[in-house]
Amino acid sequence: MRTLLYLLIGIFFGITMFKSEAASWFRIYEMFQFQSFHMYGIMGSALAIGIIVVQLIKRYKLKSIYGERIQFIPKNKSVSRYLIGGIIFGLGWALAGACPGPMFTLVGAGFAPILIVIVFSVLGTFLYGVLKDKLPH
Repeated sequence: MRTLLYLLIGIFFGITMFKSEAASWFRIYEMFQFQSFHMYGIMGSALAIGIIVVQLIKRYKLKSIYGERIQFIPKNKSVSRYLIGGIIFGLGWALAGACPGPMFTLVGAGFAPILIVIVFSVLGTFLYGVLKDKLPH
């Protein structure tokens, strides 16, 4: 039953991404050229909602759908890891024209060439898992 719920939420998310044009290559290109506020508005509103939801989870000690208390574990902070990771992510996003969420939305919308991007993003994730212990963290 939970799998069906996750599937329905994913379909709703995909439709929302597509209809809001967050999966549009043109909108992403426009954002990187600083020609439009559209994508910044979508990301900014998602960030604001995320901050509010996290604070509500912390304040009311909400539980997951499995009945476990949701806990936020602080991460080690360092500028270099986020700067290097952000640059790699941003370059990949700019070159591919899609970040991970819209990639699957574009497959669902019938844009088959994005399958090449998905294959190489999975390969990159696999390589990170293999090399993780050798990288600075």
